[in-house]
Amino acid sequence: MEYEEFIGTLSRYAGLDEDEAERAVRATLGTLGERLSVGEGLLGRLPERVRAWMRTGRDPEPFDVDEFLRRVAEREGVDVEVAARHAREVFWLLGEVTAPGAIDGVAACLPEDFESLVAEARRRGVRIMPAEEFLARVASRAGLEAADAHRATEAVLETLAECVAEGRAENLIGELAVPLHEPLKRGAAEGRAEAVRVPLEDFVLRVAERQRADGQDVRGHASAVLTTLREATTERGFLDVMAGLPDEYRTLLTGR
Repeated sequence: MEYEEFIGTLSRYAGLDEDEAERAVRATLGTLGERLSVGEGLLGRLPERVRAWMRTGRDPEPFDVDEFLRRVAEREGVDVEVAARHAREVFWLLGEVTAPGAIDGVAACLPEDFESLVAEARRRGVRIMPAEEFLARVASRAGLEAADAHRATEAVLETLAECVAEGRAENLIGELAVPLHEPLKRGAAEGRAEAVRVPLEDFVLRVAERQRADGQDVRGHASAVLTTLREATTERGFLDVMAGLPDEYRTLLTGR
Protein backbone atom coordinates (compact mmCIF):
# COMPACT_ATOMS: atom_id res chain seq x y z
CA MET A 1 0.00 0.00 0.00
CA GLU A 2 1.27 3.47 -0.89
CA TYR A 3 1.85 5.99 1.89
CA GLU A 4 -0.91 8.37 0.78
CA GLU A 5 -3.45 5.54 0.66
CA PHE A 6 -2.31 4.29 4.08
CA ILE A 7 -2.80 7.68 5.73
CA GLY A 8 -6.00 8.33 3.79
CA THR A 9 -7.52 5.08 5.01
CA LEU A 10 -7.02 6.13 8.63
CA SER A 11 -8.23 9.65 7.88
CA ARG A 12 -11.54 8.36 6.53
CA TYR A 13 -12.02 5.73 9.24
CA ALA A 14 -11.20 7.98 12.20
CA GLY A 15 -12.59 11.26 10.89
CA LEU A 16 -9.18 12.96 11.08
CA ASP A 17 -7.64 15.30 8.57
CA GLU A 18 -4.54 13.93 6.87
CA ASP A 19 -2.09 15.86 9.07
CA GLU A 20 -3.81 14.53 12.21
CA ALA A 21 -3.85 11.01 10.80
CA GLU A 22 -0.13 11.19 9.99
CA ARG A 23 0.69 12.40 13.52
CA ALA A 24 -1.40 9.59 15.02
CA VAL A 25 0.30 6.95 12.88
CA ARG A 26 3.79 8.27 13.50
CA ALA A 27 3.25 8.57 17.27
CA THR A 28 1.61 5.16 17.66
CA LEU A 29 3.86 3.11 15.42
CA GLY A 30 7.00 4.91 16.53
CA THR A 31 6.15 3.99 20.11
CA LEU A 32 5.24 0.43 19.10
CA GLY A 33 8.70 0.15 17.56
CA GLU A 34 10.18 1.02 20.97
CA ARG A 35 8.04 -1.64 22.69
CA LEU A 36 8.82 -4.69 20.54
CA SER A 37 11.02 -6.07 17.81
CA VAL A 38 8.85 -5.70 14.72
CA GLY A 39 9.10 -8.59 12.28
CA GLU A 40 9.01 -8.43 8.51
CA GLY A 41 5.54 -10.01 8.55
CA LEU A 42 4.29 -6.63 9.76
CA LEU A 43 6.86 -4.28 8.25
CA GLY A 44 6.62 -5.86 4.82
CA ARG A 45 3.02 -4.68 4.40
CA LEU A 46 3.68 -1.09 5.45
CA PRO A 47 4.84 1.85 3.32
CA GLU A 48 8.60 2.41 3.52
CA ARG A 49 8.15 5.80 5.18
CA VAL A 50 6.10 4.18 7.94
CA ARG A 51 8.60 1.33 8.38
CA ALA A 52 11.31 3.88 9.06
CA TRP A 53 9.31 5.24 12.01
CA MET A 54 9.23 1.76 13.59
CA ARG A 55 12.92 0.91 13.22
CA THR A 56 14.49 2.36 16.36
CA GLY A 57 17.78 0.44 16.30
CA ARG A 58 17.40 -0.21 20.06
CA ASP A 59 16.41 -3.18 22.17
CA PRO A 60 12.68 -3.39 23.02
CA GLU A 61 11.60 -1.68 26.25
CA PRO A 62 9.16 -3.65 28.48
CA PHE A 63 6.78 -0.80 29.36
CA ASP A 64 3.06 -1.20 30.05
CA VAL A 65 0.11 0.22 28.13
CA ASP A 66 -0.06 3.39 30.24
CA GLU A 67 3.54 4.27 29.41
CA PHE A 68 2.82 3.37 25.78
CA LEU A 69 -0.11 5.81 25.69
CA ARG A 70 1.84 8.49 27.58
CA ARG A 71 4.54 8.37 24.91
CA VAL A 72 1.98 8.43 22.11
CA ALA A 73 0.29 11.46 23.69
CA GLU A 74 3.61 13.26 24.12
CA ARG A 75 4.62 12.63 20.51
CA GLU A 76 1.23 13.55 19.12
CA GLY A 77 0.71 16.60 21.34
CA VAL A 78 -2.68 15.49 22.68
CA ASP A 79 -4.01 14.31 26.03
CA VAL A 80 -3.77 10.65 26.97
CA GLU A 81 -7.43 9.78 26.37
CA VAL A 82 -7.30 11.22 22.85
CA ALA A 83 -4.04 9.34 22.30
CA ALA A 84 -5.72 6.12 23.45
CA ARG A 85 -8.51 6.58 20.90
CA HIS A 86 -6.07 7.35 18.11
CA ALA A 87 -3.88 4.37 19.05
CA ARG A 88 -6.89 2.04 18.81
CA GLU A 89 -7.66 3.50 15.38
CA VAL A 90 -4.08 2.97 14.21
CA PHE A 91 -4.19 -0.64 15.41
CA TRP A 92 -7.42 -1.00 13.41
CA LEU A 93 -5.44 0.23 10.41
CA LEU A 94 -2.75 -2.39 11.04
CA GLY A 95 -5.45 -5.05 10.95
CA GLU A 96 -6.70 -3.60 7.67
CA VAL A 97 -3.38 -3.75 5.83
CA THR A 98 -1.57 -6.77 7.32
CA ALA A 99 -2.20 -10.50 7.54
CA PRO A 100 -3.69 -12.08 10.70
CA GLY A 101 -0.41 -13.89 11.35
CA ALA A 102 1.44 -10.58 11.62
CA ILE A 103 -1.06 -9.32 14.20
CA ASP A 104 -0.70 -12.59 16.13
CA GLY A 105 3.03 -11.99 16.24
CA VAL A 106 2.53 -8.50 17.65
CA ALA A 107 -0.02 -9.74 20.21
CA ALA A 108 2.34 -12.48 21.41
CA CYS A 109 4.91 -9.83 22.35
CA LEU A 110 2.53 -7.58 24.29
CA PRO A 111 1.04 -8.05 27.79
CA GLU A 112 -2.68 -8.37 28.47
CA ASP A 113 -3.12 -4.67 29.24
CA PHE A 114 -2.70 -3.96 25.50
CA GLU A 115 -5.87 -5.99 24.81
CA SER A 116 -8.05 -3.07 23.69
CA LEU A 117 -5.45 -2.17 21.04
CA VAL A 118 -4.86 -5.71 19.80
CA ALA A 119 -8.62 -6.31 19.70
CA GLU A 120 -9.00 -3.47 17.19
CA ALA A 121 -6.43 -5.05 14.89
CA ARG A 122 -8.25 -8.37 15.16
CA ARG A 123 -11.62 -6.77 14.40
CA ARG A 124 -13.14 -7.55 17.76
CA GLY A 125 -12.82 -4.09 19.17
CA VAL A 126 -13.55 -3.47 22.84
CA ARG A 127 -15.63 -0.37 23.49
CA ILE A 128 -13.85 1.62 26.17
CA MET A 129 -16.39 3.38 28.39
CA PRO A 130 -15.09 6.93 29.03
CA ALA A 131 -14.01 7.50 32.62
CA GLU A 132 -16.51 10.35 32.96
CA GLU A 133 -19.35 8.02 32.00
CA PHE A 134 -18.12 5.33 34.40
CA LEU A 135 -17.98 7.80 37.30
CA ALA A 136 -21.35 9.31 36.40
CA ARG A 137 -22.97 5.88 36.54
CA VAL A 138 -21.39 5.19 39.93
CA ALA A 139 -22.57 8.57 41.22
CA SER A 140 -26.12 7.95 39.97
CA ARG A 141 -26.32 4.45 41.43
CA ALA A 142 -24.83 5.37 44.80
CA GLY A 143 -26.39 8.83 45.13
CA LEU A 144 -22.96 10.47 45.39
CA GLU A 145 -21.48 13.77 44.30
CA ALA A 146 -18.85 13.52 41.56
CA ALA A 147 -15.83 13.81 43.88
CA ASP A 148 -17.21 11.18 46.26
CA ALA A 149 -17.98 8.85 43.34
CA HIS A 150 -14.38 9.22 42.20
CA ARG A 151 -13.04 8.33 45.67
CA ALA A 152 -15.40 5.36 45.95
CA THR A 153 -14.42 4.07 42.52
CA GLU A 154 -10.71 4.29 43.26
CA ALA A 155 -11.13 2.57 46.64
CA VAL A 156 -13.17 -0.31 45.22
CA LEU A 157 -10.93 -0.88 42.19
CA GLU A 158 -7.76 -0.81 44.30
CA THR A 159 -9.22 -3.27 46.82
CA LEU A 160 -10.51 -5.52 44.05
CA ALA A 161 -7.08 -5.69 42.40
CA GLU A 162 -5.52 -6.48 45.77
CA CYS A 163 -7.83 -9.48 46.25
CA VAL A 164 -7.70 -11.22 42.85
CA ALA A 165 -4.90 -13.36 41.44
CA GLU A 166 -1.90 -11.78 39.74
CA GLY A 167 -2.67 -10.91 36.14
CA ARG A 168 -6.42 -10.47 36.50
CA ALA A 169 -6.17 -6.78 37.38
CA GLU A 170 -3.91 -6.28 34.36
CA ASN A 171 -6.59 -7.86 32.18
CA LEU A 172 -9.09 -5.28 33.45
CA ILE A 173 -6.67 -2.46 32.67
CA GLY A 174 -6.89 -3.48 29.03
CA GLU A 175 -10.65 -2.85 29.05
CA LEU A 176 -10.95 0.36 31.08
CA ALA A 177 -10.26 4.03 30.35
CA VAL A 178 -6.81 5.32 31.27
CA PRO A 179 -7.89 7.38 34.35
CA LEU A 180 -9.12 4.15 35.98
CA HIS A 181 -5.84 2.27 35.59
CA GLU A 182 -3.88 3.69 38.52
CA PRO A 183 -5.98 2.26 41.40
CA LEU A 184 -5.87 -1.17 39.76
CA LYS A 185 -2.08 -0.93 39.52
CA ARG A 186 -1.77 0.08 43.17
CA GLY A 187 -3.94 -2.80 44.29
CA ALA A 188 -2.11 -5.31 42.11
CA ALA A 189 1.21 -4.16 43.58
CA GLU A 190 -0.13 -4.82 47.08
CA GLY A 191 -1.67 -8.20 46.24
CA ARG A 192 -0.26 -11.70 45.92
CA ALA A 193 0.41 -14.10 43.09
CA GLU A 194 -2.64 -16.17 44.03
CA ALA A 195 -6.12 -14.87 44.77
CA VAL A 196 -6.80 -14.16 48.45
CA ARG A 197 -10.25 -15.41 49.52
CA VAL A 198 -11.24 -12.21 51.26
CA PRO A 199 -14.74 -12.40 52.79
CA LEU A 200 -17.12 -9.73 51.54
CA GLU A 201 -17.33 -8.10 54.97
CA ASP A 202 -13.54 -7.66 55.04
CA PHE A 203 -13.58 -6.35 51.46
CA VAL A 204 -16.08 -3.66 52.46
CA LEU A 205 -13.97 -2.74 55.50
CA ARG A 206 -10.89 -2.32 53.30
CA VAL A 207 -12.84 -0.13 50.90
CA ALA A 208 -14.11 2.00 53.80
CA GLU A 209 -10.57 2.45 55.11
CA ARG A 210 -9.28 3.55 51.71
CA GLN A 211 -12.28 5.76 51.07
CA ARG A 212 -12.25 7.24 54.60
CA ALA A 213 -16.01 6.80 54.52
CA ASP A 214 -17.03 6.61 58.17
CA GLY A 215 -20.80 6.30 58.49
CA GLN A 216 -21.38 6.06 54.74
CA ASP A 217 -23.03 3.21 52.84
CA VAL A 218 -19.77 1.66 51.69
CA ARG A 219 -21.45 -1.59 50.68
CA GLY A 220 -23.75 0.46 48.43
CA HIS A 221 -20.73 2.23 46.96
CA ALA A 222 -19.04 -1.11 46.25
CA SER A 223 -22.24 -2.34 44.63
CA ALA A 224 -22.39 0.73 42.39
CA VAL A 225 -18.77 0.37 41.28
CA LEU A 226 -18.90 -3.38 40.62
CA THR A 227 -22.19 -3.12 38.74
CA THR A 228 -20.73 -0.35 36.58
CA LEU A 229 -17.57 -2.40 36.09
CA ARG A 230 -19.72 -5.23 34.74
CA GLU A 231 -21.25 -2.82 32.21
CA ALA A 232 -17.88 -1.34 31.21
CA THR A 233 -16.03 -4.60 30.52
CA THR A 234 -16.51 -7.67 28.39
CA GLU A 235 -18.38 -10.60 29.88
CA ARG A 236 -15.22 -12.69 29.72
CA GLY A 237 -13.13 -10.03 31.46
CA PHE A 238 -15.63 -9.46 34.24
CA LEU A 239 -16.29 -13.15 34.89
CA ASP A 240 -12.55 -13.79 35.01
CA VAL A 241 -12.24 -11.31 37.87
CA MET A 242 -15.34 -12.53 39.71
CA ALA A 243 -14.17 -16.14 39.46
CA GLY A 244 -11.40 -15.33 41.93
CA LEU A 245 -13.82 -14.02 44.57
CA PRO A 246 -16.21 -15.79 46.95
CA ASP A 247 -19.76 -16.26 45.64
CA GLU A 248 -21.15 -13.77 48.19
CA TYR A 249 -19.68 -10.90 46.13
CA ARG A 250 -22.39 -11.49 43.53
CA THR A 251 -24.92 -10.06 45.98
CA LEU A 252 -23.36 -6.66 45.23
CA LEU A 253 -24.42 -6.79 41.59
CA THR A 254 -27.67 -5.05 40.75
CA GLY A 255 -29.77 -5.45 37.59
CA ARG A 256 -28.61 -3.86 34.38
